[in-house]
Amino acid sequence: MKKKNALLALGLALGMTVTLTACGSGGDGKTDGSNSGGNQAASTVANKDKPLVWFNRQPSNSSTGELDMTALSFNDNTYYVGFDAQQGAEVQGTMIKDYIEKNIDTIDRNGDGVIGYVLAIGDVGHNDSIARTRGVREALGTGVEKDGGVISEPIGTNVDGKAKSVKDGTLEVNGKSYKIRELASQEMKNNSGATWDAATAGNAIGTWASSFDEQIDVIASNNDGMGMSIFNSWSKDNKVPTFGYDANSDAVAAVAEGYGGTVSQHADVQAYLTLRVLRNALDGVDIDTGIGTADDAGNVLGEDTYVYNKDQRSYYALNVPVTAENYKDFTDSTKIYEPVSKQLDKEKSPEKKVWLNIYNSSDNFLGSTYQPLLEAYDDLLNLKVEYIAGDGQTESNITNRLGNPSEYDAFAINMVKTDNGASYTSLLN
Repeated sequence: MKKKNALLALGLALGMTVTLTACGSGGDGKTDGSNSGGNQAASTVANKDKPLVWFNRQPSNSSTGELDMTALSFNDNTYYVGFDAQQGAEVQGTMIKDYIEKNIDTIDRNGDGVIGYVLAIGDVGHNDSIARTRGVREALGTGVEKDGGVISEPIGTNVDGKAKSVKDGTLEVNGKSYKIRELASQEMKNNSGATWDAATAGNAIGTWASSFDEQIDVIASNNDGMGMSIFNSWSKDNKVPTFGYDANSDAVAAVAEGYGGTVSQHADVQAYLTLRVLRNALDGVDIDTGIGTADDAGNVLGEDTYVYNKDQRSYYALNVPVTAENYKDFTDSTKIYEPVSKQLDKEKSPEKKVWLNIYNSSDNFLGSTYQPLLEAYDDLLNLKVEYIAGDGQTESNITNRLGNPSEYDAFAINMVKTDNGASYTSLLN
């Protein structure tokens, strides 16, 4: 059984250890192939030169969204793995808009000609949350532009339509005009400081419903954890469609019970990429091996499942809408992606040890979907992964358990806050 609990702190002694090899990347999402052709001669590698993958939370400024290229370029074997946040935001926003249009005859619960929605925001400083909030507002015409982008901040309540950070949208369906109004939005942050908090979302819908119940026609959530809390607390019984994000198993199953829909961010592809990039760097092969170029076992990803941005040193999985029409195809969120499901040769890819953390042990998507996928792929890729569970509140709860980086061959990091890359790289320098 894989270890999922934290290591004991062993001090901050850094040093030289284990034998690794290095590789680099080239342009157009491919590498130049200069390091391909199998394992290189073994050499002792310092902690600062070991392969490092940031995943799920891209190093960036939480206020501006600007990427932290210092963290993303920590060494030649550093990359980010996530998903295309902008494309996914467009998918979610379009899915909601399409649902409203399709159900226009019944969706306006109080018949006032205003389609009112509430929005559960995960983390105001998280790029993915920002993108999803903007995606909903852009699709529904409620976004207000400022400094070149749609405002993504919460508005509190806006029943009268007088908020400055959003505006009323207009939707024409079957020759009739409807207003679209964001009635309320809130960052779902609990008293301990944890964001994307499902319990807070469940409480919020109770407050909103007690104030303007029948004006709520649609619910949008930045993720399924919050969306399902709202669905189970209120919207299921009141037959109000709720739209989330992540395609968690419980949310996909709930589509049959009235959950409006969700978005698959191809967690199976993300989890594979998180470990595959490390595996390739450890083996000293072209970084594209088993990704855009088939490996010896036949593992390869299609161009319709991911993109690679060389300048950002980032791999992004593409998103797919999950609705009543196709939800049965997504009922098992922990099923690995068949095109990359073949075992690697242990002679060519011998076992290596990886330190990997999950920022919050209670995060539904990461705990119930992403980590089980990682655990399936680590066996296929011959990686011995130590899984470290954080508290969702402080980086120190995680970094204190990276006391002896010399014990590991590579690192996969999921930060609490996107600004805090240096909290981890300082331990490797």
